This record gives sequence, C-alpha cells and structure tokens, in this order.
Amino acid sequence: MEAVGADCNLPPRIGDRVVGWRKHSRSWPSLPTSSPPPMTKSSNRWFQARNVSGDAYDATYARRAAAGEDVHGEANFVERFAPASVLDGGCGTGRVGRELSRRGMDVSGVDIDSEMLATAQRLAPALPWLLADLVTVDLARTFDAVVLAGNVMIFLAPNAEHAVLANMARHLAPSGVLIAGFQLQSGRLALERYDELAAAVGFVLEERWATWNCDPWVTGGDYAVSVHRLASEVAP
Repeated sequence: MEAVGADCNLPPRIGDRVVGWRKHSRSWPSLPTSSPPPMTKSSNRWFQARNVSGDAYDATYARRAAAGEDVHGEANFVERFAPASVLDGGCGTGRVGRELSRRGMDVSGVDIDSEMLATAQRLAPALPWLLADLVTVDLARTFDAVVLAGNVMIFLAPNAEHAVLANMARHLAPSGVLIAGFQLQSGRLALERYDELAAAVGFVLEERWATWNCDPWVTGGDYAVSVHRLASEVAP
C-alpha cells in the first residue's frame, strides 16, 4: 500500500477540502466512560525505557544539527498543514515544539516526565510547558494541530491509548489534524489497532507515510506517520 493522501510536496492547509471521505454527523468526542487510571512512573512505558537525562537526550540532536543534519523532519511535516496553533503532546524536551514556535506557531507542550520538561523550560522559558497526563490534561482551549511525535503512542501505559486519543480529539479545533508517528514493534501498539482506536473516537485517516520526510508508506513497514481528522469536520 502506497502513501495515503496527496503529494507530500504540496502543502495542505488547515480547512482545505478533503476528497474521498464522506462527512458524518456526530457529537463532539468525549472521554471514555471507563478511562484507565492516570499514568504513573510504574505504569508508563516511557519511564521504564528512559535511560538518559533530558539534557543528554536533547544534546544528541544538537550534535547532529551542528554536523549539518536536518533534525527537524517532524516540524517540516507539521508545517505543511500551516497550523496557527499546535499542541505538542508528549513533548519531552520540547525539541519539536521549540522548532515549531521558532517558525511562528503558537505552541503548548504537555508531558508526564518532569526531568524532560525541565530541559524544555530551560531552553524555551517563554513557552507553556505543562506537567500533565495526556489521559486527563485539560488546557481549556483547542489547537489547529495535535502532534504526537517521538513514539508517544507506544510509550503510554497499557490500555491508555483510547483515552489519550479521545482527549486529544477534544483539544482539536474544527478542521484540525492529529499527527502521530511511532515505531511498529512486536508487542506494542499495532497500526491496525491504532486505526481502530482512532476510528472509535471519530477520526478518519487522511495521510500515511513511512517517515517524517514523506517516504511512501508500504504495508509491513516498521514506522508510520499518520494524519487523521475528525469525521465531523471532513468535507463530503
């Protein structure tokens, strides 16, 4: 299966007509009635896997950038949709959010890891970085794009994926996009399951790629970048 969506070199914009999807009437997404408990260090897979400090994690990308590598594939991808505002969910050290802010977007970051957020706050003290659980966070506003980069979806506590997607949907502005990229690993969230959970919340798939650089998606790949919109906001 090749890439879903338009040519990656042709930047879509928030609010553009989407061809090929049928508009459905639906209510605004709400949190599941049986939400999992908030994530903790013992249940969150990120805390189980992390073995570096926030500063050390961020320094790796700084060294690569200093060597001439473009380390902003995620920001390049998000910028195609020209969002005025972005929620950087699972923002970590704020690497992606900081770059989006530098490009003129209104960015807020949320993460459960206080050490990673300390790096984000030190490097971009003017931006709002919130220590919170993606299952329960409520920013009392919406965004043109919600971005879940850095393998956020496979580092959640088990069975928290549905609640996170529902909560992120609640933070999307009309015609907003949910953009998520994560590795496809045995024993972790399968792409088919991700699509099922997204559909249950009310999302429809608009684009899928194999990398943030828009390499074509091929079934069986080990990484996927997916773009979804809420069905109620998709043009007929």
